[in-house]
Amino acid sequence: MCVIRVDASTATILLTEAPAPKVRDRQTGEIAKDAVTGEALMTVGVVYIDEGESSLVQVTVPESGVTEGLTVGAPVSLPGLVARPWKNVFNGQERHGIAYRATAVAPGTFPMAQAG
Repeated sequence: MCVIRVDASTATILLTEAPAPKVRDRQTGEIAKDAVTGEALMTVGVVYIDEGESSLVQVTVPESGVTEGLTVGAPVSLPGLVARPWKNVFNGQERHGIAYRATAVAPGTFPMAQAG
């Protein structure tokens, strides 16, 4: 599977949704777990702003990577941020997208404005 490292060093990332357990099966309520470590996974909603463009994205992080002191609307950092393209067929319809994952989510800072 293709994994693309995301360079977020110049981006502003703002928390839009507090961390919540990632649900694997909506019918049973089963929580998703990391395939290697077995650790419970969480999702956070962020707006990713870079070079004048913004995107709302959901990012998966391990439960141990959720740092105290997160505030909705405040900047966060997402160390180890990667993007994984995916596709599958559900009820005869092909679906595709990009899944984002980071090793942690922590309070961040606004990037310094660059002198022009």
